[in-house]
Amino acid sequence: MSPRTLRQRENRAGLLLISPTLVITLVVVVLPLLWAVMLAFQDVRLINIRRVGLFANYSFANFAYVVSEPGFWSSLVNTLIYTVAGTALSIALGLVAALALRDRFRGRLVVRASILIPYVAPVVAAAFLWETMLNPQYGIVNTWLAEPIAFLSQTHGEFLGLRVPVALLTVIAFEAWRYFPFAFLFLLARLQALPRELDEAAVVDGATPTQRFRYVVLPQLWRIIALLSVLRFVFTFTKFDDIYLLTGGGAGTEVVSVRVYNFLTARADIGASAAQAIVLAVVLVVFLAVYLRFFAGGEHEQG
Repeated sequence: MSPRTLRQRENRAGLLLISPTLVITLVVVVLPLLWAVMLAFQDVRLINIRRVGLFANYSFANFAYVVSEPGFWSSLVNTLIYTVAGTALSIALGLVAALALRDRFRGRLVVRASILIPYVAPVVAAAFLWETMLNPQYGIVNTWLAEPIAFLSQTHGEFLGLRVPVALLTVIAFEAWRYFPFAFLFLLARLQALPRELDEAAVVDGATPTQRFRYVVLPQLWRIIALLSVLRFVFTFTKFDDIYLLTGGGAGTEVVSVRVYNFLTARADIGASAAQAIVLAVVLVVFLAVYLRFFAGGEHEQG
């Protein structure tokens, strides 16, 4: 048997080094995913899950049941609204904060650190804080209003003559407030790396602050904003804990992830909950595929 070459030994050593990660990924991610897909195509409930096997009757009954169930399409619309609005607002707030704290001033380090509090604070504590502040009986926010508003339990309300979803807008505001520090960190790091010469040249040429932001700063941030949009869209689209802690999915804030939890706990219908989770994943994959194709096409055109 001929001795192994250096490349073969390096490949063997590389496989040995990554094998623990591969095993953990297989056990923690791949196998549960395959198990969930299998359950989605079977009539599985909590009382008969022990009798479920690999070879069983597979059908699309769970998917037909989930899609035809009242409230599914409205929850999907709520999920899209919550995701798009929460992502856009968190990035916008992060951009404003990054621009405001870009230059040096006294106490800048303390202010930057305090901005991270919503992101690093436990979600239970943050949700309890908002529930207390927005309580219609003793909340501090309602002391500033002429009439108390049940922000977390009122489905619709009137604002400037328009009918608005009060609870849904409230959880969107919570999402933006809690996760804008994530965007702030990315955008601030990119702003700190921008060459000062570009901004100084624009000032010498007589550009206004708005023109400098639009033509000098913003083009340098598009790639970071695109990356943040993808990350926040994925994280927010599958978000469960924030909405469940604030409203429990009531008052018009039910999203698909909350429906998955309700099907699993309240109805003990494991097959239907798995099917609903698969639908959520498929919708997310479709949106990401469209986005990545568009973004890749833009890069190709630029090249």
